Amino acid sequence: MKLLHTADWHLGKIVNSVHMTEDQRYILQEFLKIVDDEQPDAIIIAGDLYDRSIPPREAVELLNDVLTELVIDKKIPVLAISGNHDSPDRLEFGSQLFRSQQLYLDTKLKGEFHPVTLTDGHGPVHFHLVPYLEPAEVRQFFDDDSVQSHHQAAERMIDHIKSNHDMSERHVWIGHSFLAGGMETESEERLSMVGGSPYVDAELFEDFSYVALGHLHQPQRVRSEHIRYSGSILKYSFSEANHRKGVTVVELTGGDTTIRQVPLKPRRDLEVVEGYLDDFLNLELPDHPENYLHVKLLDDGQLVDPMGKLRRKYPNILRLERNMLSSQKKLEDLTKIKERQEMSHTDLFASFYEEMKGDAIPEKRSRHIEQVINKLMTEERVK
Repeated sequence: MKLLHTADWHLGKIVNSVHMTEDQRYILQEFLKIVDDEQPDAIIIAGDLYDRSIPPREAVELLNDVLTELVIDKKIPVLAISGNHDSPDRLEFGSQLFRSQQLYLDTKLKGEFHPVTLTDGHGPVHFHLVPYLEPAEVRQFFDDDSVQSHHQAAERMIDHIKSNHDMSERHVWIGHSFLAGGMETESEERLSMVGGSPYVDAELFEDFSYVALGHLHQPQRVRSEHIRYSGSILKYSFSEANHRKGVTVVELTGGDTTIRQVPLKPRRDLEVVEGYLDDFLNLELPDHPENYLHVKLLDDGQLVDPMGKLRRKYPNILRLERNMLSSQKKLEDLTKIKERQEMSHTDLFASFYEEMKGDAIPEKRSRHIEQVINKLMTEERVK
């Protein structure tokens, strides 16, 4: 069985104040060309179809157009889940009706949590569609108070799968989570850390034939070849400038799994370039001047309206930076950024409180803030 694995479309995304919908429409047309070339038996979309819980109209229309072409025109089954950016309630609308057209879209834990089973010449392939879930949702579904972290939530669900299915058959996990050891970029929204770590250990998934993941935007394997992030379809921050975006092609036979990446070429790339202002104005420094650019100027002296001058030649500059910080200062800043990225929402507020007040936050207030954060995150998930 041949599968196309994609994720993190983030339809409706805005990058440095630029709406990316037309770029997304272009890249999804390229994706459809890959579908025509590869002729897959099924397509997996591992979460974050939209960039926010209430997507703009253009993003909804684009998703409708692409899914309609896949399941109605091309007659290819699509297996999709919601990610942490999607609204489970909004995305769930019509999902039961869509199943008759082989559009399988799961956004919540419900019912008996049965897999979607497709068959080929080697027998059945069981697809377990696991949307992004907070540990509390899994705890409530299984009535298991021991589930306190994302890892424990995944472990509980896998135990349920193993106790109800023959794992000697082929099983595919479709999920949206953060596996320990995965490489992050600055464009991914940090998953909830309230009440426990957001990380899931990849060892849990060793018994699956393939693990199709979303959330991390860089295409990558984690621990094993068959545990994969397909990556996002476009570069959504300059921290992704060196990524090679694409679609993961997976072929499941009776016992072997072969995996390869097919590249996606965007209409405009994101590129980081550096040099002197005069060189940018008088030479063709970027290979493709129409790209979305992060320009780092090396000039030391005062510059008059550098952005205005550059934009006349390079209309898609999104960021301009003077590269004047010392190496030591850059290292200190990077260390601080990394430390903050690893902090929970509660710890971030505690750090802010201490910076503003000059004293550590009292334990009573800290507990109150944690309750508020939990409440806000729950409300955001059901918008």
